[in-house]
Amino acid sequence: PAGKTLALVGPSGGGKTTIARLAARFWDAAEGEVLIGGINVKNIPKQELMNTVSFVFQNARLSKDTIRENIIFGKLGLTDQDINNAIDSSQSREIIDGLHDGLDTMIGKKGTYLSGGEQQRIVLARAIVKNAPIVLLDEATAFADPENEHLILEALHKLSHGKTTLMIAHRLASVRNADRILVIDKG
Repeated sequence: PAGKTLALVGPSGGGKTTIARLAARFWDAAEGEVLIGGINVKNIPKQELMNTVSFVFQNARLSKDTIRENIIFGKLGLTDQDINNAIDSSQSREIIDGLHDGLDTMIGKKGTYLSGGEQQRIVLARAIVKNAPIVLLDEATAFADPENEHLILEALHKLSHGKTTLMIAHRLASVRNADRILVIDKG
């Protein structure tokens, strides 16, 4: 339902990520339909669908660019306040404040490398800036240590507030605030 959080839990290989990828139309369903707002995703123009959905996947990687560009990710018309709000909401402030060049720090090749949990928080800042009405979260805390997991869960709560959210997780602690929890097993 719109504005609610649906969690998918279950064993590895059960089909949770496949469901998320079908919803995002990374793949098309061979049978049946995948509906968003009662509309088959095959009937939604891809650009419109991409503007409607934010993704935070377990293997999120940052591009070899500045932290700022990784947060903005092509979104035009953002103010410094928009970016700072996203940084604070994603629990990324101490990461950026700890970097010599702050938002202008280069990531990757000949730049700074961040831990998996730190990368996840920057990706969350990107999703917050995008402000899409639908959020897909696939194991967003998978590579986080306990401290980062706590911060990421706080950020996820802020990101998904008032949005339609599909959350995939192995850890039940990650989904305890979901409106509905579905167990997916063997597809």
